[in-house]
Amino acid sequence: QVQLVESGGGLVQPGGSLRLSCAASGITFSNYIMGWYRQAPGNQRELVATITSGANTNYPDSVKGRFTISRDNAKNTVYLQMNSLKPEDTAVYSCNAHLTYMGVNWRDYWGQGTQVTVSS
Repeated sequence: QVQLVESGGGLVQPGGSLRLSCAASGITFSNYIMGWYRQAPGNQRELVATITSGANTNYPDSVKGRFTISRDNAKNTVYLQMNSLKPEDTAVYSCNAHLTYMGVNWRDYWGQGTQVTVSS
């Protein structure tokens, strides 16, 4: 069975930091592009960060310079370091594993999500 299990969410004050983890099982981890997405109440799910097996990363302008995605292929784990957190970062953060060959989408797996709340 395939499982993506997130951890590390919680309540922090504006300007604080959190480190999220996503442990994957049941997949050949190194073959997948890993990503973090978030969804706030009433909003659409949006991209936070992606990372390839070769450690190439992609961020939207909203988090660039504040968030860092990384992966440890030996541990089948992807991380999201979040610094300088803002109230608008409040959302459920979900881990994604994506497998594509020759432009064809083969697999797309999601974790259950972890709540991040930024508030004073």
